[in-house]
Amino acid sequence: MNRYQEAGVDVNAGYELVKRIKQQVASTDRTGVLGGIGAFGGLFDLGALKLKHPVLVSGTDGVGTKLLIAKAMGKHDTIGIDVVAMCVNDVLAQGAEPLYFLDYIATGHNDPVKMAAIVAGVAEGCRQAGAALVGGETAEMPDMYGPDDYDLAGTVTGVVEKDDLLTNARPGAGNILLGLASSGLHSNGFSLVRQILFKDHQVDLKATPAALKGQTVGAAVLRPTRIYVKPVLPLLKDHLIEGVAHITGGGLIENLPRMFNDSLQAEVDSATWPTLPVFNYLRDLGKLSDQDCWQTFNMGLGLVLAVKPDQVRAVMDRLKKAGETVYQIGRLKERPVGEEKIVIK
Repeated sequence: MNRYQEAGVDVNAGYELVKRIKQQVASTDRTGVLGGIGAFGGLFDLGALKLKHPVLVSGTDGVGTKLLIAKAMGKHDTIGIDVVAMCVNDVLAQGAEPLYFLDYIATGHNDPVKMAAIVAGVAEGCRQAGAALVGGETAEMPDMYGPDDYDLAGTVTGVVEKDDLLTNARPGAGNILLGLASSGLHSNGFSLVRQILFKDHQVDLKATPAALKGQTVGAAVLRPTRIYVKPVLPLLKDHLIEGVAHITGGGLIENLPRMFNDSLQAEVDSATWPTLPVFNYLRDLGKLSDQDCWQTFNMGLGLVLAVKPDQVRAVMDRLKKAGETVYQIGRLKERPVGEEKIVIK
């Protein structure tokens, strides 16, 4: 054992990890990628896309304390999907196509099997998004993290033609709002979720309460975040969408108004889509108010689109053919003086 290993860092485990993930990384290859992992930086040839006026759109995010649920369940192969989803759905909201992704894992102990499972999830997320996994970093820091602890973050770069960039100036009064179903909690609100499950109560993650309709608590809260790139990107390229809102932390109340300017108001009818069982379960168990839920969770919608009225049928038909569950949830209108940018009925 060398002195670096004595200090708690096993470089041989790092070499083993690289061997384990090479095939996963290669499976995310796409047009524009140059080289492979192992270089000092990931390479991408933007010229291969033959764009007239490309604008790069970048996003970075983590998974937050959902990682503690994965740790408690000993299940690490889907959490990587979450970190990709949080990033690629954000750049999609600007109208951009995700191109390439980099991940960062910090841990107290580099267990190659566990780390490879995490990266396998990242690679799966990249495949779902059509983005290449061009590099990353696994940092072993025993004095910063416990031996079983880790943190996960990522960065994506996407591209869009300048004229097709989605800004809050694009949506207009009369646009119809279409909501795409979420899979559940996605990756937001987990500090509140953990307080309800583990501090206010001592919930067994293997329990199957009636409210969850056959799911265990652990499976319901750990379900990976939906990635909306492949069904939505073709609609963007065909200029059928005026605006996109990614419904993350803060729910509809915080995120939907980011899509349009201050002269408009979103009028949303909450009866137009079903509330998923996990939200009803957490609301009742945690004695949450409606306001608590709307300000914390996505409440069943992971993405909201603004569409011109004459394009609604075509957009809904194409989304359904792509396997999406989509609801017409409201509309944009001129904002009355003194009122909020969003009204949920």
